[in-house]
Amino acid sequence: MLTSFFWSGDIIRSRRVSDIVLSGTIDVAVPPARLLADWEREISSRLVLEPGDVEAMPLARARARWPDYTRCVQAVSDWTCALGLPGVLASSDVALMACRGARYHHDGAQYGGAAFCNLFLSEDRGLDLHFPSTGHRIPLTRGTAVIFDTGQPHGVIQRSSSGFNAADFAPDQDYIQIFLTWELPIEDAHVGHALKVAFDIEPSTSLQSDPEGVWLNGTRADVCPDSGRWCRVD
Repeated sequence: MLTSFFWSGDIIRSRRVSDIVLSGTIDVAVPPARLLADWEREISSRLVLEPGDVEAMPLARARARWPDYTRCVQAVSDWTCALGLPGVLASSDVALMACRGARYHHDGAQYGGAAFCNLFLSEDRGLDLHFPSTGHRIPLTRGTAVIFDTGQPHGVIQRSSSGFNAADFAPDQDYIQIFLTWELPIEDAHVGHALKVAFDIEPSTSLQSDPEGVWLNGTRADVCPDSGRWCRVD
């Protein structure tokens, strides 16, 4: 059983890690050429993404070059509302990210109080968003939208691969995926219901020096970056 311990104000709460992955395809216009060129310069000159890296991009600058940004966000908001999440997106923090594939990981140590809502903006590069513990495998194309528990292991891998391998991301090939990501509050009643999250399932761990994180069957656990399998933290 996977359990996430997270800060809720000044207390630690526990919850079950959801195995539900919500996905769909949204009609998103191709970003303007000026913006695509700016992203390419940013990635090549500043980020220099290695295989498996996931890094933040400057959102404010992108919005200034992106006439359809508001329409894009509204489309995601309409999708989340249709899933029973009214108003959640508007009150959630948003960031612009880029990845060149992604090693398997979970985000429960830093974002245990949230679910992620991602909208992918790049064309199909032959990559999948893979959740090895649940079996979900989602082809990434422009307009792919996904909501999932931050404690659930995930990675971005080649469509023909069963795991993450840095050699799959040759430097002369464009494997970059750019996406918007929102942090949806897991304690929001609509978010918790949509992901069927059960709260306060374990006693408080507030006496521990570093309590926030994901535990597997009562033991702190991490994820193998290549296979996505859980492994025990010593």
